[in-house]
Amino acid sequence: MSLRHGLLGLLAEGPASGYDLTQRFEKVVGPVWPAKHPQIYAELGRLATEGLIRVESEGPRGRKAYEITDAGLAEVRRWLVDTDPAQALRFEPLLRSFFFWLMEPDELAAHLDRESASYRQLATTYREYADAKDRGDFGFSPQTQSLRVAVEAGARIYTALAEWAQWAAERSRSPAAGRTGED
Repeated sequence: MSLRHGLLGLLAEGPASGYDLTQRFEKVVGPVWPAKHPQIYAELGRLATEGLIRVESEGPRGRKAYEITDAGLAEVRRWLVDTDPAQALRFEPLLRSFFFWLMEPDELAAHLDRESASYRQLATTYREYADAKDRGDFGFSPQTQSLRVAVEAGARIYTALAEWAQWAAERSRSPAAGRTGED
């Protein structure tokens, strides 16, 4: 997913300020597609220049609320329908795992314990979002249903990563397991 399409998708739900978009991005999308405040504001400027969004209103201290244009909605739909998502996964913890052999066993076990705890917390956060959607706290609109599907993926992915880190930590505490082929 590109940042631009993520912002267009969020604006398809309704007008929002750059600050609001940053907060929503960080809360919901951030764990899987991080974006910093300056990146979001820069992309909003580009989207406005390209006519994909426009300023809907201006408030105190120059606060701008943006809305998606018809061209922006057409672009996000084109992206969803006509392009194949990149299947490459750039995931630093997996890259690091190729080099775990360079760590001392106690350092590795502690690192993996922290990773597991972090992934479990993220899984819990996504599960809480999913439960709120299932209770109907946010209604049952098409947007809510799409968000529900996305948060379920997040919950499952982070649960699997927590289990992987736990498994790896246990293996790191028992180096012989890695040589015997036992799982």
